[in-house]
This record gives sequence, structure tokens and C-alpha cells, in this order.
Amino acid sequence: MKKILLIALLAVSAGLSAQEQQDQSLYERVYKDASEKVNDPESSIETIEINQFKVTALNYMSAKIAELGQQRDSYFYDSQAVNLKCFVDDFIVNITKARAISTEKRKDVIACYRSASLSHPLFGDTDTERTFCYVNDTKTYTPFSLDTDWEKAYNEANTKVRTILQQ
Repeated sequence: MKKILLIALLAVSAGLSAQEQQDQSLYERVYKDASEKVNDPESSIETIEINQFKVTALNYMSAKIAELGQQRDSYFYDSQAVNLKCFVDDFIVNITKARAISTEKRKDVIACYRSASLSHPLFGDTDTERTFCYVNDTKTYTPFSLDTDWEKAYNEANTKVRTILQQ
């Protein structure tokens, strides 16, 4: 009887978790996932720093939209968050692939992603001290601008990095 009750409770809690996930926007899921990794004591320093960038970029975007008094729909937030996640995650995968080929390839991949981030500002923010805080940090794992249209940057980097890795 206890086993049946336990199974029933697990089924109900699994159903609630699935419903809870459906109720969250993609933006909220990306933000929550990154925040959890930042706050997980088991996370490596690299994982924390990479996910801290994601949290900072999403916070920057939301704050900038509020500061400018803009109205954006959930598609905008979801698209930017998902493309940010893909951009950063693919960057990590691709520098690992490039490192296996050569140091020069690794530098080319880093430059490709950095350039894509810098080439596609979302707001045209002139406060480069704030927006370039990761770009100017030589010890960061994520040398990207906070003021980035992540959809455009991801599309550019995704296209160009294939060529770099195939050469």
C-alpha cells in the first residue's frame, strides 16, 4: 500500500513539474537554468562563469528595455534567450573542437563569436564600460557584448564557424 501511495505521489508531482514547465516562458527557463547552475555548489568555476554571463545578459536586456520604456512581446524575450543560450553553448563546443585541431583555429573561433556579438547590437548602447565588461575582460570564458541581438549574432557565428572548422 505504501508503494502505491508513493508511486501516486511521484506521478502527481511529475505532472505538476511538467505543467509548471509549460507555464514558464522559454526566457524564464533559460534564466532559471543558468541561475541554478550559478548557485549550485557542485558547479565548476567555468560553468559558473559561463552561466553568470547568461544571467547578466538577460538581466541587461530586461533592464535596458525597461529603461527605454519599450514594450516587447514574449516571442522577443524567448527568441533572445534561446539564441543567447545556443550562442554560448555552441561557442563552448566549437572552441573545444577547434582546440583539438590547433591553437590558431581556437583563436579564429573565439574571434568569430566575439565579432558576431559586437557586430549586432540590440540597443546601440553607448555605455561601453557596461556593455563591453565581458569583452574587455581577458580572463572571461565569454568575451561578448551584453548589447547583442542574440538571434542575429547566433546566425552569423553559426554560419562562419563551419567554414573555420572545415578549413
